[in-house]
Amino acid sequence: MYNNAAKYSELIKAEAIRLGFMQCGIAKADFLEEEAPRLEKWLKQERHGQMGYMENHFDKRLDPRLLVEGARSVISLSLNYFPEQKQTDPNAPKISKYAYGTDYHQVIKDKLFELLNFIKSEIGEVAGRAFVDSAPVLDRAWAKRSGIGWIGKNSNLINKKSGSFFFLAELIIDLELSYDLPFATDHCGTCTKCIDACPTEAIISPYVIDAKKCISYLTIELREEIDTGFKDKMQNWIFGCDICQDVCPWNRFSAPHTEPAFQPNAQLLQMKKEDWLDITEDVFKTIFKNSAVKRTKFKGLTRNIDFLKTS
Repeated sequence: MYNNAAKYSELIKAEAIRLGFMQCGIAKADFLEEEAPRLEKWLKQERHGQMGYMENHFDKRLDPRLLVEGARSVISLSLNYFPEQKQTDPNAPKISKYAYGTDYHQVIKDKLFELLNFIKSEIGEVAGRAFVDSAPVLDRAWAKRSGIGWIGKNSNLINKKSGSFFFLAELIIDLELSYDLPFATDHCGTCTKCIDACPTEAIISPYVIDAKKCISYLTIELREEIDTGFKDKMQNWIFGCDICQDVCPWNRFSAPHTEPAFQPNAQLLQMKKEDWLDITEDVFKTIFKNSAVKRTKFKGLTRNIDFLKTS
């Protein structure tokens, strides 16, 4: 059985890399004992703000065997999104790099289904489910368990060779595999660059984020008006925020992605400050046709832009 598990694991990892994933690690599907009290405390302190979905399916978030019957393995995968080009006007309102291209949910889902179909065709009857950021799965915990990286003080998963500008996704399957060792070392050391750089002080202590103060939360998740207490603190961000990643020393190792679907819309990168301030719904629909930015809708994006105008 061990030989088969090792052989299957090698097959799966090789195919994952062929499909364009940057890393692939495998962990035993088990209860996340270490994360349970942390998540409970974070929710009780209401650090999740209006993200009510974080309270749902608490048990499923901590035990993948409740998501997939007979689950034996969690395959964690990372996909690079670091862009070669950035927005050209330094004074223009900014969107997070992950939203430059096609919505990552669909891009990654397609790759995950390809990988799952490969597993079924090469190994046999294997049941499983694919997860991309929209189900009760603690991506970073599983990525750490599968050896991909450590969770940094800004709560992002960091890899020594590639930094943190990557997406995480999982396949949970009912096949026993050969498991990687968890990433045991925290390489943040005494560095506090991310904490010091956050303009809204959302990183309230190392590894703990108060989402209600996070610019990404304020510009994407928050449905009501942004509190005036954040005026002059948004640093021109209108969708997401990359500050805590941009200042992270490990991101000096970030290399441009090779995923065609993540190539940025040229019109988006060239938009000047005035273009953003005068954006119309038609322009919004054209530029962000297949983008994650559609999540805010035109109304949400213009709310964020208007907030900057009055800052």
